This record gives sequence, structure tokens and C-alpha cells, in this order.
Amino acid sequence: MPGDKSIAHRALLLGAMAEGTTVVTGFPPSEDCLATLRCLQALGADIVFPGPACSEPLQIRGQGPSGLREPEDVLYAANSGTALRLLSGLVAGLGFYAVLSGDSSLRRRPMRRIIEPLTLMGATVLGRGGQFAPLAVQGAHLRGIDYTLPVASAQVKSAILLAGLLAEGETVVREPESTRDHTERMLLAMGARLTREPGLVRLCGGAPLRALHISVPGDISSAAFFLVAAIITRGSEVVIRGVGVNPTRSGVLDVLREMGADVWLENQREVAGEPVADIGARSSHLHGVRIGGSLIPRLIDELPILAVAATQAEGQTVVAGAAELRVKETDRITAIASELTHLGARVQEGQDGFVIEGPTALRGGRVRSYGDHRMAMSAAVAGLVASGEVTIEGEECVAVSYPGFFSDLRRLQEGT
Repeated sequence: MPGDKSIAHRALLLGAMAEGTTVVTGFPPSEDCLATLRCLQALGADIVFPGPACSEPLQIRGQGPSGLREPEDVLYAANSGTALRLLSGLVAGLGFYAVLSGDSSLRRRPMRRIIEPLTLMGATVLGRGGQFAPLAVQGAHLRGIDYTLPVASAQVKSAILLAGLLAEGETVVREPESTRDHTERMLLAMGARLTREPGLVRLCGGAPLRALHISVPGDISSAAFFLVAAIITRGSEVVIRGVGVNPTRSGVLDVLREMGADVWLENQREVAGEPVADIGARSSHLHGVRIGGSLIPRLIDELPILAVAATQAEGQTVVAGAAELRVKETDRITAIASELTHLGARVQEGQDGFVIEGPTALRGGRVRSYGDHRMAMSAAVAGLVASGEVTIEGEECVAVSYPGFFSDLRRLQEGT
């Protein structure tokens, strides 16, 4: 799999804040991560990226926070909510002015959730309509805060922690549900004064970060498409090497097992502080399950492909408590219901989720991606078991996370 986007974003940001050269292997050439890279270069970070075709690692020659400067132009995060939110947290403590924006999809996503805590810390953050990008951030001398997230969000938590690195005193972030903890793991490895307790993170500002050698594991969110493809395609089996299986991210494996899927882990180990394994899956008879509660933050990005699996499962699959899907790259609840129904699935849309009755013999048809990479890849997997051809409009959006997805899918179909 391509390297984990979440880890790669954080490697770039924390490497730019560290002192010394951070070396990153397995950096994914996704549009999201390249957006973060370009924004950091615009801030003066010295980053050497030989390119995706080169075996040489990426290097970030960090000079600490003082090595970053006020940008001359707008920081363009493209389609990446991670880039925009985390960069806002970083800039908030640097004492200069920056404007951050993105594409039309990103400019519709809510940013009040970072504006509020960064303002409480002492930065000035202004957004269009009070909550949308472009965001204008005037950095300042920050003070630590004790903040409870109104919605579980690793991006908001990480933005606050990045700001907390340069804040006076202690910054505390409290979570209603556990979210992915890549930021905390990397901060600890780089020497930050950070402690973790159930439901909260404490960070004391002012400690310098030291450079690391970071090996980015394969992205479990990308792997999920091939796992489900093997599970629902008769006579299929796949093993995916070197995938990150951080427990805050691996909810998709728990749900697939609960549905009756034959999924297993091999060669489990730890790489640069992150749990990694080879993941295997083979065709299985599935049954419906209920997905909600504390599971949702652990698989929010995998719900579109789990919806495809649910169309082939015996009985009812219910997803609830996933209102966050409505403010992703598109309204994924509406998109899932609309496009899977178009292919013959029985889907009922709810306010914070959906219900799928299975199994259903999917048919061919033309579906929309909505410019959402996960919707496009999910539609492709649905096409594997459809009775006719599935045509995906706007399939080029997969480059946001996985430029080689269609060629890899074709290779697996051919058994090569």
C-alpha cells in the first residue's frame, strides 16, 4: 500500500518544527500529502523530496520553529482537511500572518472547530462566514488551555497540540471518544513533554523537538478497499504487506471479523513506534452488523467501503452516530445511499448514518464520485460483483490518496 497519509502529514509538520534532519521513508505521493509539503516549503521549510519514482527517502532539514517564515502567498491545502487544520495550528504559534485555503470541496468543510480553540489560546483566526476557509491566521504568543472536543476529531486534537508546542504552560485536550493517536506517538518519539491518560492528552510547551528517522507504514484506509474486494469476490484471497494496524485506526478489521469475514494478521511488529502487520483476507459469507458508538472514530474513513461489503451481507447492517460523514469531502451519507441505490442496493438514509438490507445482486450503471476519492474507489470495488459494467464519473479524484489504485486493482483482478 502507499504510505499512511495521516502519518506522512505529521512527519512533514513535526519534522519542519524539529531541529536536525528528519528522514522519511515510504512517503506517499498522494495529492493530500504533497499539498502539505508545498505549504511547508512556502513557509520556508527545507524539504528534499526526490519524487515517487526514486528510492531515496524524503528529508526535512529542520531548524526548529525559528526556521519558518511568513508566507508570501496563500497556503493552498488543495482537498486536504488534515493539511488545512494542522497547518492552522502550527501557524497560530509562530507570530506571523498567513492565509490558508483549498479547493471548492475543502472550502465547504467546517473550520469553526479549530477556530474556537486556537482563538482561546490567543491567536486571531478569521474565516469566511465565521467558519469556512479561506482562514486568515495571525499568530501570537499562545497560552495553554484545557479544552474538551465537542466532536471526536484527530485533526482538531492535532491542531491544538501543534499550537501547544509553542504555547506557554500546559495544553490539555479531552476527547469524547478516542481518535487516531499518530500525533501523540510522534511527539513522544521526538522528545515532546507529553503524557496520555484515558480520554485526554497533556502537553507542556517549549520543549524542542529532535529529528527522527520515520518509516511510514502502509495505509490501512487504502488497504480496506482490497480487503473488501477479496472478501466479496468469490474465490479470492489477498495478503497486503506492511500495513499500519494502530488500534485507533483498525476498527475496519474488527467490523469485518464481526461480519464473518476471514481476515487475519501476519508478521506483527512495531516500526518507528507504530504497530505494523501483513493483513490477509479471503472470500467469505457475511452477515449484517450494527456499527456505532466508540467504533465510529476508528473507521470513519472506511464506512463507504464497509457499505459496499454490507450490500453482500445477509441481513441488516446499521450505521449510526456517524454524522461526521456529512462534512467529509462530500456528504458521504447521501452519496453512499444515492450511488449504491443506483446500483441496485437497498439503502435507507438516516440523519447520522444509514441502513443496508442485504444481500443484493448489484447491477451495472453510471455512478458519481462527487470528487471524493473514497467514493470512487468504493464504486470500483462494487463493480467487481455487479452484473454489468460500472462507470465512475470523476474517477481522477483517487489521486488525492492513491494515484495507483486502478492499476493495482486491475493487476489483482488479473492475478499478477
